[in-house]
Amino acid sequence: MAKRAARRAVLATADTARIHNLFFDTPQITRLAEERREQSYLRKVRPRSDNQRRLLEAIESKPLTLALGPAGTGKTYLAIAAAVEALDEGRVSRIVLSRPAVEAGENLGYLPGDMREKLDPYLRPLYDALNDRLGAKRLRMLLDDATIEIAPVAFMRGRTLNNAFVLIDEAQNCTYGQLKMLLTRLGWHSSMVLTGDPDQTDLLPELSGLREAARRLLPLDDVAVVELSDQDVVRHPLVGRMISVL
Repeated sequence: MAKRAARRAVLATADTARIHNLFFDTPQITRLAEERREQSYLRKVRPRSDNQRRLLEAIESKPLTLALGPAGTGKTYLAIAAAVEALDEGRVSRIVLSRPAVEAGENLGYLPGDMREKLDPYLRPLYDALNDRLGAKRLRMLLDDATIEIAPVAFMRGRTLNNAFVLIDEAQNCTYGQLKMLLTRLGWHSSMVLTGDPDQTDLLPELSGLREAARRLLPLDDVAVVELSDQDVVRHPLVGRMISVL
């Protein structure tokens, strides 16, 4: 009996040694993730193409920038990086993120939770970029004290956004009326960036207002309209080639 018990104890120890924790919130994994993020954060975001350089320069110099281009061209990531930099340098006191709650061809149905939890699935690309630039701990802190605010398009009417960096992502899924309402929220000492791909709208093409808004705003001196192409794609090289043929 004693020998059998000893053998079971040895096997249990060996099995335990082979088990890896799948949870990513353990202190060791969180610390390693933070270290990797810190190393990447210290590297200042640099444009990889002329159009990306034009986009960063426009965000820096214009109160309103429209970034139009296909998926993978870095529109959202560059805008998030510029927003975090503006916040860190004290040029704005908060970041306001908005994205239309439009699903890509399928209906998720009712989503439980509070407003932020309901919008989480739609804002995941923004959270990914923010987490990369800020780290999970600081991102949670800034969300909790409303320095970073999640603002549904439906709740933006009537607001004036002063001293803020406002990012409207996936703007191709907004109607012209919604875009007009969002654009007129811009307040003093604020910057606003709209990102989207007019060719990838989940609305009926005639309902999407991004292309028309860009056309009408282009002549204004304080507005920059930057168009990126498949040559600016920074994902897998195949993505750029697929965009050119699809």
